[in-house]
Amino acid sequence: MPDQNLIVSFEAAITVVTLNRPEWRNALSLALMRELIGCLDSIGRNRETRAVILAAAGPVFCSGHDLTEMVGHTVNEYREIFDVCSELMLKIQAIPQPVIAQVQGIATAAGCQLVASCDLAIASAEARFATPGVKIGLFCTTPMVALTRAVGRKRAMEMLLTGKMIDAATAADWGLVNGVVPTAELESAARKMAQQIASASAFTVGLGKQAFYAQIDLDQPKAYAYAKEVMSMNALAADAQEGISAFLDKRVPCWKGR
Repeated sequence: MPDQNLIVSFEAAITVVTLNRPEWRNALSLALMRELIGCLDSIGRNRETRAVILAAAGPVFCSGHDLTEMVGHTVNEYREIFDVCSELMLKIQAIPQPVIAQVQGIATAAGCQLVASCDLAIASAEARFATPGVKIGLFCTTPMVALTRAVGRKRAMEMLLTGKMIDAATAADWGLVNGVVPTAELESAARKMAQQIASASAFTVGLGKQAFYAQIDLDQPKAYAYAKEVMSMNALAADAQEGISAFLDKRVPCWKGR
C-alpha cells in the first residue's frame, strides 16, 4: 500500500525495515515511531531474523521529527512525542539482533539520532548529517544523548551548537557511521555486513549486544566485573562449546542457538 509508514521484507535471515514517508522526508511522526517500535519488538522475538537493516525510501534518510506535530501543543503532548522517540531509540538497542542503518541521504535532528542509536551504520558518499535544531529555536537535546555517545563531547557540541552539516567522510572519521561507500554499492555493503553477522551464533550475538550496552557506561572496574561474569556464563553455552570445538577441529560450526 502506498500509504504504509514502513515496508518490511525478509531476506535469508535478514529483515529489512524501510521508512516509507519520502514525501515527508521520512519525518518521525508519532504514528511512524509507534509503528517502528512495534515492528522492532516483533523482530526481537523472531528467531529467524539474525540481523536488521534500517533503510529509507526516497532521497532523504530521515529529517527528524515531523514539525507539523511540534506547533501549538501542550507540554504533555510534547512530552509524549519525546517519550515515544526515546522509547524507539532504546528499543533499537534492546532487541537481540544488531540493527544496521543504511543511510542513503540526509539524516538530521532525530534522524541523526536514529543513525547514532543503531548498532552499526553504512552511509552513501552522498549522505549528510546534522543536528540543526538550534537554528529553529529547539535545541536537539534528545538527539544529543545518542550523538554524544557516538562521536564524543567536543564533536557533538560542535554539531549541536552550530547546526552545521557534516559529510559522510567526516561522519565516518568521527565514528557516527562505520563506513562510506559509493551510492550504487550502499545496499550490497549493508547486506554484506548483515550477512557476516547472520553467519555467527544468534545466541552469542544477542548476548554480546546486551553486554555491550550494559557495560558501556560503567566505570572500568565495574565493567570488567560484569563482563567476566557474562563471558564465564557464555563459555558454558552450547554454541560456545560448539564454536571452540569446530575451530579446533578445523570445521564449520553447527549453531544450536543456545
